[in-house]
Order: sequence, then C-alpha cells, then structure tokens
Amino acid sequence: MLSGPLSAAWPPLTPELLRPPEDCLPVPPARDRGVWAAVQLPGLRERAAADRRAPWPVPLASGYARYFRDGDRDAYEQVVFARQQRLSRAAVLAAVTLGEDWIDDVADGVTLLCEQSTWCWPAHDDTYRRHGSVLPTITDPYLDLGAGEVAAQLAWIDHLLGEQLATRVPGLRERIRYEVDRRVLTPFVTRRDWHWLGLDGDVHNWSPWIQGNVLVAALRLETDAARRTALIDLTVAGLDRYADALPADGAIDEGYGYWWNGACRLLEAADVLAYATRGVMGDLPAGPLWQTVSFPHRMHLGGPWHLNHADSSARPSPDLPWAALHRAARRVGDRDAEAYAAAHHRPPHENEGLGRLLRALTDPAWLAAEPGPAPLPREVWLSSTQVLVARPEAGSAAGLTLAVKGGHNGEHHNHDDVGSVVVAVDGAPVLVDAGRPTYTAQTFGPDRYRIWTMRSDWHNVPTIRGTLQGHGREYAARSVRAGDDGMVLDLAGAYPRTDVRSWLRTTRLDRATGRVTVRDAWLLDPADDPEPTVLHLLLAGPVTLGAGRADVAGVLRLTWNPPVPAGLVIRELGDPLLREVWGPRLTRLDIDVTALGPIGSLELTCEEHR
Repeated sequence: MLSGPLSAAWPPLTPELLRPPEDCLPVPPARDRGVWAAVQLPGLRERAAADRRAPWPVPLASGYARYFRDGDRDAYEQVVFARQQRLSRAAVLAAVTLGEDWIDDVADGVTLLCEQSTWCWPAHDDTYRRHGSVLPTITDPYLDLGAGEVAAQLAWIDHLLGEQLATRVPGLRERIRYEVDRRVLTPFVTRRDWHWLGLDGDVHNWSPWIQGNVLVAALRLETDAARRTALIDLTVAGLDRYADALPADGAIDEGYGYWWNGACRLLEAADVLAYATRGVMGDLPAGPLWQTVSFPHRMHLGGPWHLNHADSSARPSPDLPWAALHRAARRVGDRDAEAYAAAHHRPPHENEGLGRLLRALTDPAWLAAEPGPAPLPREVWLSSTQVLVARPEAGSAAGLTLAVKGGHNGEHHNHDDVGSVVVAVDGAPVLVDAGRPTYTAQTFGPDRYRIWTMRSDWHNVPTIRGTLQGHGREYAARSVRAGDDGMVLDLAGAYPRTDVRSWLRTTRLDRATGRVTVRDAWLLDPADDPEPTVLHLLLAGPVTLGAGRADVAGVLRLTWNPPVPAGLVIRELGDPLLREVWGPRLTRLDIDVTALGPIGSLELTCEEHR
C-alpha cells in the first residue's frame, strides 16, 4: 500500500496501463534511422575505437577477495566499471552504424557480463557474513547498486539492439532475461530484507537508484504481464517511500554529489514511468519533488565548484547527467535549474550509465540547449539540513561567498561538521571542506571516524578542551537562526561534554564591504589546567602566517581578534580523489584560544587580499 506523495498523485497500477515490453522505454531503438543515423558522438567514437586495441577488462577473484582481506574495494570496482563502460560505447556505435563488428562487440560484452560470477560490488555483498566466503556466492546473489546497474544496462541494450542481436546472435536475448531474472528480479521479490528498501524508516539514495534500475529491467525484460505489473508495483512503492522521506525544501543530507544518484534517480524513474504508462503515471506532484530539482544549483559556488558537505566532492566530475536534470527542470518549470544544467552542457559520457547516455543522445531539447550563465542565487537557506549560502549578488560568483552548516552528526554519509564554515573567493573555496578520500572497508565500518576527513578537527570548527565533536544524531546544533546574510547557532550540543554551556557562532557576509566574519563566543565551566581549546580552519593553497593574520593562496586574508597564537599543520594528500580536487596538500590553521579563558570570544575576519 502506497503512502507517500506519489500514491496521492498516481492511480493504482494495472497491466492495461503499461506499454508492451517492446515499446516501454523512452528512447528510439536502433531501427529508427532518422534518429540514430544523425547522432553525433564527439569523443565517444574515438574512445570506442581505442577499446579495440585492448582486451576486455577482466575482474578477478583475487580482486574481489581484497575487500575482505585488506579493505580495498576500488581496484575491483574500476575493472567492472571499465567493462560496462566499454560495452556502453559499443552499444551506441552499433546503434549509430549498425555495423556487424560493433554488434559482435556488444554480444561479447553482454556475454562477459552474463558469465561474470556476480554483478554485486564486493563492499556490499553479504557473502562473507552469510556464507563465510570472500568470493561471490552465485546461488545467493546480492542485489546492490552494481547489480541494479548491470540489469538496467542489459535491458537498455535489449531495447536498443534487440532486433539486431536476435538476427546475428540468436539466443543471447534469452540469456539476458535468464540472468537478470536470476540475479535481480527474483531476489527483489523474494528477499525483502534489503536495507535499502527503507522499511525501518531509514531511506537513502540506494533506494531510488536500485529500484529505478529494477523498474527499467522489469518493464523491458519481464514478459509475464501479471508478474511484470507486480514487479513494477513494488518499485513504485519503494520510490514513493523515498519521495515521502524528502524534506519540504528538497535538500539532500548526503550532499550535492549524492543528489545525482538519489533524488535524480527518482526523477528519472518517474520520467520512465510516465512514458511507459502514456502519461497516466509519472507526473511529479508539487512540493519536495519540485524543490529537489533546485538543490544542485543552490549548492553551486561558481565554475566547477560546489558546496560539498558529507562525502561529496567540492569539484565533482564534469561528466554528470546534466541532461537528466535539464529534463526534470523542464517538467516542473524550474527555469533556474534548467539554466544551471544548460550552463554545464557538454557531450554525454558513458560513465554515468547506458540509460542516461542514450537519453542524452536522443533528447532534442537537451541537444539544442545553449550554455549560458548559471543562476547563482543571492542567498539559499535549507532549513531541513540547516545549510546557508550567501553571496554578494545573484548571478555572479565574484567576491566572497559564505556557506555555513548546522544540522547534526547522524546524517547519511556523515562528517562531524556541525557549525562548519566554507568561504569561496570568486567561486573557488579557500576556507574549505576536504570531502572524502577513496572508499575502503573502513569508510562505512566502525572505524569511519578514524579517517581524518570525517573528524571535526579537520573541519572548520573548534576542538573544545581537547574534545572533538561526537557522531550521532544527538550531537546537533542548537538555537539556529538564519538570515539572508548569515547564521547564528550554538555548537555546544555537538560535543560530548557537560562543561560546555554554550558556544555561540555568528557568521555574516557584509555585502557592503565584501567581508565575511565568524564570531565565536563561549561559556565553559571553570576548570583547572584544561586541555587546549583550538579553532581549526582548513585552507586550500599556500599560507603565510603572521601575528593575528594569515594570507591564503594570494587571494584571501584572515585576521583574528584578539590576536592569539596560531600554528599551521600541513596535510599531504596521498589519496588520488583528494589530490585531484585540492592538489598535493591542504593546510590547517589552528588558533589557540585556551588563554582567553572559560568565558571569551574571538572574531575572525575574511577579506579579499590580492
């Protein structure tokens, strides 16, 4: 029984509402030469041609077992990603050219996937917990993000090239249906303890990501009408559960980077369903679903830079599914979101998945979109996550932009960062949030907060008497008040101490002077010889330290009053994800306020300094 916004807007699903499997996905098949003969492939054709000079990537048992042995998940994942991306490139070239060599490449890639022991990524597989195995248990497949992605990829290939595969490689389409049913559709129905269903009330981005892919696979590959309807009905219920969990302002506590594989997946699934039901289902009801379309551009700082709370990156990949956002913005009439997507217009890339690639290549409105300026709103306030962004004027990244986060430390992909501040100069963060390094077994295990990027002493917040912020929902900001130029909040509740009466942080962007100020005022119980209390500021670029001031990257000057002592801690960045964003190192400025006593204050001023 549905209980969310979709159930209120959509009628019950019946077999009669659904288009037949051969005409259920919103992309023309390869036989439509008016579309595919005209498709342009800048870059993709060259990448596909280069594939033929190398063997197909082969994921190995030793690579899978590494996750359980030493925690490395990335090496195996990169191999399976490369295999799927090569197959996506071959599928598009086959559709454009109808060349038998490309169709054979598709058949090779499909067969390799069908023969792959598992489609699940090792970090998600419960094979060790349930069976004591460090290798996939093929009789007990786990339905995760990776399995859903492969199932949908094979469904899109069957839709795009089914006729050509049936002629040149008889039997392959039957193999596709067998493997998708065995690994995905049947487990989806028969095993309902998947954590990502959110039946315990904890709904996160896995839910629409997986169920959106199951929807595509069921629509295309399931031929029994009653079972097809039941499968799709289950996915719609899951999508509704996620939609119901979205806050009124559409914000995503997992951060900007996870919007694309969370809320965006829901929007894409609704779009597919609208086509499959000839518009009877799939409309996006006003409210959180409309508001979330605005979330990405509200987190935009300027150029490639975005506000990156949780595990998101401050400079995400440019190869995001911009066409999907553009399409959703058109559906809800959000002109700012549409302009933001168009501002990032670029040729679609296969690393976002075959379905997204095919839709972008055949969406006339997206292909005709002209890049222009991003909207860059003057101020943003998201009350559900207590995130504020303020810049001098709308439509321009010039000058200083202030971003502040309240919230709590039990968010999805959480970092201990209640009260953290980011300051960007001309859109580029200088007072920064590091983001996250490459995922390992530690990332989502009991030792997560031993990773330096997750801890509060590597965010722009204080360490109070030697104590870091606690992790858990109970460690939260108090007395939060936001205006159009800043935020006031009490950080005391974020620390597992009873002697912190209050730590009031007042942040403000002065639009007249262009300065940002951060004033901390604290009230602590008296203590004999307390541990140090230190304000941390994480900085990108070279730092020159003077008495009561620091110059950063040749663009920003920080001054603090009283001019208490400060020191620098250099953090060399060995992780490739962090180095790609920030370069070889970040610098932490530590301002020691211990000598100011249990009742005190310090004001930090940030101003452009060329």
